[in-house]
Formats: sequence, structure tokens, C-alpha cells
Amino acid sequence: MPETPLTTSAVYSAIPTIKADGQLNDMLSNQLLGMEMREQEAGLSSIELRFSNFGSFQGGLADLVFEDGTVLKLGTALIVYAGDVNSPTEIFRGKVTALEGRYPAMGPPELVVLSEDALQGARMTRRTKTWEATTLGDIVTQVASGLGLTPQVNGLDANIGDEQQFNETDLRFLRRLLARYDADLQVVADELHASPRSQVQRTAIQLDMNSQLREVRVLADLAHQVTQVTATGWDYKQGQTISVISSATAFGQGSGQTGKDWLGQALSTRSEHLGHFANLNQAEAQGLVDAEFTQRMRRFAVAHGVAEGNPSLRVGSWLTLTGLGPRFSNSYYTTEATHRFDTDKGYETEFTAECAYLGNAA
Repeated sequence: MPETPLTTSAVYSAIPTIKADGQLNDMLSNQLLGMEMREQEAGLSSIELRFSNFGSFQGGLADLVFEDGTVLKLGTALIVYAGDVNSPTEIFRGKVTALEGRYPAMGPPELVVLSEDALQGARMTRRTKTWEATTLGDIVTQVASGLGLTPQVNGLDANIGDEQQFNETDLRFLRRLLARYDADLQVVADELHASPRSQVQRTAIQLDMNSQLREVRVLADLAHQVTQVTATGWDYKQGQTISVISSATAFGQGSGQTGKDWLGQALSTRSEHLGHFANLNQAEAQGLVDAEFTQRMRRFAVAHGVAEGNPSLRVGSWLTLTGLGPRFSNSYYTTEATHRFDTDKGYETEFTAECAYLGNAA
């Protein structure tokens, strides 16, 4: 399958466009010097926009551009679009939380605008709360409602019993629980998406080396690989001890041999024991060891790359990387994405992606 072209035009023009408080503003695009939008697993995307704060006005006057606060101020609602200017794609929305003035010795003044997505509201207040006989879906739904977001929850409807949020922000609490059950959380426009990692496929993209894939390095590392994960605990309701061994066999997309297989061949078998959970039931203990085992396996081969700017390349994208030889050419899952634009390099996307497999040629 070939790469999908980023534009149907003869020239790929990818200058970001920006809405401020719901209005497109050409001055923002014209004065934009740089953009860096960062997103990661477990949510909370952020963006930095760097503008030239000096320009000419009608009548030939030159002055500071944004100092009257009519366009950019603390609290301004931003929506940023990237990709082909003829059909741009939204990559970020949030409110301005910080402004920085820069006044270099050998250049015009600049204004730097910093913003986070709606999950910033979930990290501002600590609370203590008991959740009784709840599900992850219920918790995500309540947090989303408090943030004014529409919850989009899939596959998180199993009862996880009682949970204690103790002097934690909602974001920290959500991240802790979702990591335990191998699930992910992302803000998409005005929605809060949450689902098991195994069900996430935001987009499917092929990147060919020396084409849209500009550079990449892939590390296949046995340092944190294990052949099994175990846990023991005490079920206080049943009055009995628990002992479980990981049984997960699905580790995401890709092909070849897993880190577990390579570990047994290259070094030796190795077991990891989870000893920091005291009170568990059988189902919870099994879920914990399977999640830990799966997360370790998925991080066997990790790719760090730079691609031509692509607004569809996001956390949760499945990336098929080709042209890397039989060892590293594979299908990877994107765990971090940074969308950058400046007046020197144009628009490019940096990414981190992982795969549980290494080609048999290794």
C-alpha cells in the first residue's frame, strides 16, 4: 500500500490557521513565527505559538501588534488547524493560560502564547472522594461532565469495585486508574475519549523512508522485557490469598518475534513480581498482571521519527514504517506526537511509536 498524499495540489502549503474566540484571524497566521503542539498518552495536549509582535498598519505606522488585548489575551479560546491550507485539520483547542513577551537585542519583539486543552481543568483541584461499586466509564463520564466535555467511552463498563481518590486531582486519578487497566484518555475537539488501548486506532498511516518519513531511529531493547508477570495479594472479602500469572497474548499490531521470545533466546527467562498491591480480588489481580505484561511487551521496539507535517498523525495512530529493512519495517502505535511549524523548516511532525515485535531478520 503506497503512502497517502498529503495534498492534491501541486505544492503542499501548510501554514497553520488559527481561530481566536471563534473567529479566523489572518493577522495571527501572518505574524506566526513558530508553532509546537505536543500530545502524549493519557491526555493533556499543549501548544506554544510564537508571534512577531511588531508590524505596519494603515498610514505606514509601525507598532506593537497584539498589545491592545483584542485578539490575544489570557483566557482567549484558541482552535489551531494544520495541514493543507485548502482543507486544514483541527489539531488543538484550548484557552490561553500564559503569555510571554520576548524582546531580543537584534530583532523585533515577539509574543509567545501558551495553552493547554480542556483537561487542564482536571489538574487544577485536588479532592478526596470514595467511588463505590463503580466503573471506569462512570468515572470518565463524571469528570468529562465537570469539564463541559462530551464523554465518548468504549469498553470500560466492567465494575471495578470501590476506588479511593485521596488528595488527587481528577487528571492524576484518571491516569492512575487507566494505566492500571491499560486504557488511554484523549481530548478530541469538545469530546473526552477513553477506551482500552487495544481498541484505539485513531488513523492508519504509511510512512516511507526518504519520502514522507524524513528520519527515524528504532531501538529494540531487552532491558525491561520479561517472560511473565506475577502478583500475590489478599482478597479480604473472600478471606483468601490470591496468586496470578500473566496470560495476555495480544500485544497490538506488528509482526515478527516478541521481546519475550527474544529474551529467552538471547539472554534467559525473567519474571517480574508486583508486590505493591495489598488488597485485590482474582479478576483485578489478573487484570493488573496482564496490563503490566502487555505494556512492557509493547515497548520492546520504540521508534522516534520525523515526518513531513501531517495533521492526521496523532497519539493512537497506527504507523506502517517502510524502507527500514526487514528488521525494523513494521506497524507501530503512536504514543507521542509533536506538530512543529517555523519559517525555516516549515511544517513537520515528530513522533514516538512502539511495537511489540522485531522482524525475524534480527
